[in-house]
Amino acid sequence: MAIDIGPPDYKEMLHPVIKKNYGKWKYHEILQPGVLKHVSETGDEVYTVRAGSPRLVSVDFIREICDIADKYCDGYLRFTSRHCVEFMTPDKERIQPLIDEVKAHKLPVGGTGKSISNIVHTQGWAHCHSAATDASGPVKAIMDELYDYFVSMKLPALFRISFACCLNMCGAVHCSDLAIVGVHRKPPKVNHEKIAVVCEIPTTMASCPTGAIRRHPDPNIKSMVINEERCMYCSNCFTVCPAMPIADAEGDGLAIYVGGKVSNARHAPMFSRLAIPYLPNNPPRWPELVSAVKNIVEVYAANARKWERMGEWIERVGWERFFSLTGIPFTEQHIDDFTHAVETFRTSTHFKW
Repeated sequence: MAIDIGPPDYKEMLHPVIKKNYGKWKYHEILQPGVLKHVSETGDEVYTVRAGSPRLVSVDFIREICDIADKYCDGYLRFTSRHCVEFMTPDKERIQPLIDEVKAHKLPVGGTGKSISNIVHTQGWAHCHSAATDASGPVKAIMDELYDYFVSMKLPALFRISFACCLNMCGAVHCSDLAIVGVHRKPPKVNHEKIAVVCEIPTTMASCPTGAIRRHPDPNIKSMVINEERCMYCSNCFTVCPAMPIADAEGDGLAIYVGGKVSNARHAPMFSRLAIPYLPNNPPRWPELVSAVKNIVEVYAANARKWERMGEWIERVGWERFFSLTGIPFTEQHIDDFTHAVETFRTSTHFKW
């Protein structure tokens, strides 16, 4: 009897050669940007072609890449954690025809080694109710400008960019070389007439992490008020109470963080830190954001040592030098005076407290 509980076992979907050699891989190498070769202890080989793709895709797109996988990869493909598509085959002779086919479908091949991979991002205005900015739009504009760094491997080290459309950070921006975060700058607007009808007041008050929401001082009014000095614009209240919208066309914008990483190589994992506190939302191409991101990437590329990640480079030259080289002004927003900030944010696999 089949039990339909939870996801299927991922091993059922592995290519037979990968399943046969699971846990037995001896080494891998990058043959060219976007092309990997894995060699097993048994002597078996698997070749991978990595292609960039959008995060939000259509049924037609899925059918196209499935057709490519059927033609060259025995029907097997996988999506990476950064929204790339990987086509895998043990047949070396299929690699170049596979690359040609992928490029014929207008998909770039790259994102391996010392390159910028796809930007992992959140839903943005397409779906998310608490978004301070769009996601797919600015990500497309940024990658159009940084395309050459995806299809080549000329950076000092791998470079990961993440994008979160609000402070809930669904895009893992706390640990990326460069991260963009949508920010609200104005507190939620309270609709007193609707709150009593569509919201649970105790639940909404409990959703606020800083205690900025309290009952309306007038006992005859079934509503809430906000202490603006305590509000951190996280939009948690709007998540549980749609009568407290936080989106604002003039106040919402973007911030840029730099220097994070998950890797434990050479240096312990690092958290991202604020570089630019605010940039305006200017769709459809977000020119201020794109210019700022490109500037930071190119300064890093010109000054970092081989295999040095963004955070490692900044730690070596110092934050003063980083701000000087990039031309980013240091402002009062760079000083962390948040009420609940802990004494240190150091966390690593080496040492932890």
